[in-house]
Formats: sequence, structure tokens, C-alpha cells
Amino acid sequence: MGSDLVRRLVKEGYEVCVVDKLTYAGDLDRIKDFLERIRFFRVDIVDAKEVEEIIREERPEVVVHYAAETHVDRSILDPDIFVRTNVIGTLNLLNASMRYGVRKFVHISTDEVYGELPLNSTEKFKETSPLKPNSPYSASKAGADMLVRSFVKTYGFPAIIVRASNNYGPWQYPEKLIPLSVARVLMGEKIPVYGTGANVRTWLFVEDFTSAVLLLIEKGREGEVYNVGSGEEKQNLEVIRSVLDILGKGEEYIEFVPDRPGHDLKYAVDTTKIEKEIGWKAKVRFEEGIERTVRWYVDNREWLFRKEMEVRGFVRKLKEIYGSKA
Repeated sequence: MGSDLVRRLVKEGYEVCVVDKLTYAGDLDRIKDFLERIRFFRVDIVDAKEVEEIIREERPEVVVHYAAETHVDRSILDPDIFVRTNVIGTLNLLNASMRYGVRKFVHISTDEVYGELPLNSTEKFKETSPLKPNSPYSASKAGADMLVRSFVKTYGFPAIIVRASNNYGPWQYPEKLIPLSVARVLMGEKIPVYGTGANVRTWLFVEDFTSAVLLLIEKGREGEVYNVGSGEEKQNLEVIRSVLDILGKGEEYIEFVPDRPGHDLKYAVDTTKIEKEIGWKAKVRFEEGIERTVRWYVDNREWLFRKEMEVRGFVRKLKEIYGSKA
């Protein structure tokens, strides 16, 4: 998601500074064609001194805060790193940004902070819905949201919070559902599906999300929260079947595995606010987006396979929690 914004900003002629620890999921290949046109700092946002030095030297007008640990399964295994990065790291960015006069701070959050909805529910989370996070990941993001809110209310800090639904698209690390599914099929292996695969998510193509962020930088009201989603709700099993259809494969590639602890049933967000206030609406339909995404992974399978092999070491740890078929 962050790299898509970087590529768009550079193409549109903006000066861009990127701060990234380059964890297991970080990869400079995503912006390799733009490295000579940006300033890049390999820094962990948990390091308050380094963060402040960068903000002091670069004096950005706008900070867009994507940096986070995001994988629910990993948060179950090691919640500590999620609190350090997502809460303490956010605090460090807020402190430095306020100290050096950042004009706007855009905090990228997630619909997971709202908790879950029943599978048969037609309700959608509004920006005013209570936060009821159910995983260490979503709890750490909710904590970050509350820190941002506190800086707005206490110090008048010019921040907004953006709660995104499930993004997908090229370059996504294959611990996530779609690239993992493509990688497994291309390797002739089965796709692991938690539980019955009935869990529902709203799927938003990453380029649409980037467009929303750019509009919010320009028009988003300070102190406000904005939900960003496509309205296209799909069961995980539906998404996997779409991948299989594009690859010309059948359901013999599906393998149901024990569900993960605390697996939220459904997320859905109401996007009326951003549509009315900012004039944004998702343009890429799921059928187009998933086709483009799968084809990209097929064409870039060397990168995909290399990353998927990294995921396998983590999967071995999951077996200790979820059983032998994880």
C-alpha cells in the first residue's frame, strides 16, 4: 500500500521521503525504479531519536503513516512487536511531526479496529462505531488510533485517521490471502483455507485506496476519521475460487484447515462520509482487480516464489497453534 503511494507521488512530481525498517515484508524492489528520485531512510519508527532527526532534517509538509505490523497470525504469536511498532512507533511519529510543524498527518488504520459483524448482517461500521478489536494486531491499531485522536483533541494537531478495508493488488507479501493462493497453485500445492472459508471481507484494489489517500491529503478535514472501502463483500472462499478460475484450476487445490483463534467473521464499512465530503468512490470492480492482480503475480512469479518460501518458515510456527494442517 505504501509503495503504491510512493510510485504515484513520484510520477506526479512530488518530493518524497520514505522511512522503512525493511522488515521481512519490506522490499525495495517495489520502488526500485524510483530510488534515485526519493530520499530513503532505513529506520525503525520505534527509534524516537532517529525519527525526530529525519523529521527535523526533511521538514515534510505531510506525513502519511503506513508503517505497521499487520498480520493477525503473527500478532497472535508475538503481540509485543505489534505494540512496539504500532503504538510506540506511532507516538514517536506524532511527537516529531508536531514538534516540527507538519501541516497534515494522515494515519492509515484498518476496519479491523471495529471488531466483527455477524455473517448475515447487513450493518456496516460507521466512523462513529465503537472500537472492539479482537486480535493483538487490531488492538494495537486501535491504540494507535486513540493516540492520534488524543493529539488532535489535546494539542490541536492536524491529523486524520483513515480506516481501510482489505487492500489487494500487485506486490503484496504472500502471507496475505490472494498472493499466497496464487503462489501455492503455481507451485502445484493446495491453498489452506481457515475454517469453512465463509469469513467475509470488503476487497479494495490498492490503486483505488491510493487515490483516496491523495484526496484526503488535499481535502480531508483535520481531526476526522474516514472509512475507505469498495462495498464489494466477498467470502474468503469466493476470493479463492476467483483465483482458481483465472488460473484455470479446480477446487481440488482447496484444503480446509483448522480456524485461527479469534477469527473475525465479517468486516464491512460505510463509506458515505468520504463519498459525500471528498468525492471519492472506488472505481476498480473486483472482477477487474482480481484479474489484474493474479496476472501480475503470474508474470512476476520469481519474486512471488522467493517471498512465499520465506512465509513457509512462519507457517511451521503456526502449526504449533492451529494444528498439523496449517
